[in-house]
Amino acid sequence: MLKSMTGFGRCEQVTDQYKISVEMKAVNHRYLDLGIRMPKKFGRFENAVRSLLKEYVKRGKVDLFVSFEDYTDGEMCVRYNQKLAAEYVDCFQKMAEAFGLANNMTVSDLARLPEVLTMEQAPEDEEKLWEILSGALSEAACGLVRSRETEGEHLRQDLLEKLSYMEDLVAFIEERYPAILKEYRARLEDKVKELLDGSNVDENRIAAEVVIYADKICVDEETVRLRSHIDATRKELLDGESVGRKLDFIAQEMNREANTILSKSSDPAISDQAIALKTEIEKIREQIQNIE
Repeated sequence: MLKSMTGFGRCEQVTDQYKISVEMKAVNHRYLDLGIRMPKKFGRFENAVRSLLKEYVKRGKVDLFVSFEDYTDGEMCVRYNQKLAAEYVDCFQKMAEAFGLANNMTVSDLARLPEVLTMEQAPEDEEKLWEILSGALSEAACGLVRSRETEGEHLRQDLLEKLSYMEDLVAFIEERYPAILKEYRARLEDKVKELLDGSNVDENRIAAEVVIYADKICVDEETVRLRSHIDATRKELLDGESVGRKLDFIAQEMNREANTILSKSSDPAISDQAIALKTEIEKIREQIQNIE
């Protein structure tokens, strides 16, 4: 499906522990340009985030904003240093034997000794955190893609209408060409008769001049190529997906043909149509710049 490069997506994931909000906005760009703003604690996920986004977006400047709220209030946990406790017990046992004293150490006494029990912040479950973050990213990216597809459909309809109008302009130029030759021949004959003052006109010479003039103003090749480019553009719009670069190249070729028609034209009507063609092609190129 045809996609615009302009779009927006948002998602919010809330659990008992966390709240993660993700927003994405995209505009047109020649290549894929990802701007990622996340809390520092998510820095470890940046490569994974980039890989995930590339599954949804091929071209465009995409700005990603991630906000995070922690509902755990810095949960703490108790760490028991068994090795250190064993060393304490061993030392007390040796002291009791050396001095003949009773070893009346209790568990509570042992727990109060330095570094046997310590309070630490509970470690975060990275796998769980990534599961929440990636889910929010995927949903926001899907929203971005949907908005791009909606805008892409509007672009498609507008471009198809412009292509139909261009076909009408090309058809007028093709139909007008024989009439120009007839008009030229009539003017040439009238001029020759006027100069010869009633004498016989050399039809062969007139025909030769008309042939030379016809070759000079002939735009058959240009109109055929234009129709071919119009058909190719329509096919890409109907069947293609990431076709922005290809359509931009075709539009350049169409503009070249329109320029040639205008340069060959000595007829005001055809010149007007050629100018209208160039104007329409320029509008098409502007629209194409926003297609992925």
